[in-house]
Amino acid sequence: MNPKEIIYEYVNRAKIAQQAIERYTQEEIDRVCVAIGWEVYQDDQIRMLAEQAVLETGMGNVHDKITKHKNKVLGVLQDIKNAKSVGLIETDEAKKIKKYAKPVGVVGALTPVTNPTATPASNAITILKGKNAVIFAPHPKAKLSSKMAVDFMRQGLKKVGAPLDLIQIIEEPSIEITGELMKQVNVVLATGGGPMVKAAYSSGTPAYGVGPGNSVQIIAEDADVLDAARKVFSSKSFDHATSCSSENSIIVHESIYDRFISEMISLGSYFVKEDRQKLESHMWILNAKGYRSINPEIIAQSALKIASGAMIQVPEHTKVLMVEGAEDLEHDLFSQEKLSPVLTVFKYKAFQEGYNILKRLTDHYGTGHSCGIHTFNKSYIDYIGSHMKTSRVMVNQPQAAGNGGAFFNGMPSTVSLGCGSWGGNITSENITFKHFINVTWVSEYFTPKRPTDEEIFGSYLGDIKR
Repeated sequence: MNPKEIIYEYVNRAKIAQQAIERYTQEEIDRVCVAIGWEVYQDDQIRMLAEQAVLETGMGNVHDKITKHKNKVLGVLQDIKNAKSVGLIETDEAKKIKKYAKPVGVVGALTPVTNPTATPASNAITILKGKNAVIFAPHPKAKLSSKMAVDFMRQGLKKVGAPLDLIQIIEEPSIEITGELMKQVNVVLATGGGPMVKAAYSSGTPAYGVGPGNSVQIIAEDADVLDAARKVFSSKSFDHATSCSSENSIIVHESIYDRFISEMISLGSYFVKEDRQKLESHMWILNAKGYRSINPEIIAQSALKIASGAMIQVPEHTKVLMVEGAEDLEHDLFSQEKLSPVLTVFKYKAFQEGYNILKRLTDHYGTGHSCGIHTFNKSYIDYIGSHMKTSRVMVNQPQAAGNGGAFFNGMPSTVSLGCGSWGGNITSENITFKHFINVTWVSEYFTPKRPTDEEIFGSYLGDIKR
């Protein structure tokens, strides 16, 4: 069969499965979500998923992937618990409006090689919450681990008597087949790199995509230095920085700079100084098109492996490599997203200088994704919140864990982060179940309440007459 016929079969099965749950109540669909969530939450199966993902992709590490699974699946289930996604979901008595939720249909979900098991696990729960069906298109280099996650979740569907084809996966993915999937489904969710997201938006199908990350943190003069260092280190080293939310750069106030760097080194970081150029040459290589791009061999690899590849000697306990940021950051490759435990460090004197570096870094790469600050100064926090072209600002938090929702903050739990128009996305929100329901507004007539001209224009007309 050709790609069009192959995808037609997938979509047809998904539609039949979705029709079978058309009359499911809120309680029934919630039970389905908990059932599939349990299959990718229980310890034995999470370990199998983590081990398979590392074995197949060579990225990240088993321990951290288990932690990621636990946090993401439980977080999503916590967010959808008691949330309304079926039938009447909202009533506004004053405006005589009732809102009814309906499925969006069949969702085509594209998953990244860097997160091949937690992404389908979290997204399946999110998508099925609205009584939709989902077809996953995995990265070709992670197809076995993504399929294992889907197979576990189909076991969960079977246990509660739900149609197995509510969750499917393309077993032999290709660019052509994934492209056809995006044309035939009702909605596309693209979690991955820039080219994937552009393809999703060009498919002619409504799509949610995510922009590139380049998370940056300011470490202000009033920060708790030890706490900030621990959080940055844990975030940057977690799963060898597979997350697009891992800090790529930090901007440290000069008064605490030496102390902060010392803490980072004591935790397991190594400051690459004389060998900076050797590290850069290893991390960015000439590609087939003749320009330098990130070396695939360093993505989500350990700091030790990256240092070894660059022929740099570092202590055996090293988990993060640090380099000093260049003043001409727009032409410095280390200012980009690195998807590796390599952290670029800048020093600043006054808040406005630090903010300007933050703005330049994210304007250069990763506009709209995220940034953060370690401080207790409300004016700094308010300034960043009101001025930065970013979708999320984490305050005194590890960026990798915080952006997508954590048990220590109020961000919606997700693995898909919208970056708004700044990042070429349709939404700046964390993608949740609310993005996979259509809402019918039922409006009833009431006695007209027309405002007077004075109520609307009075203040304005009074001002211009003075």
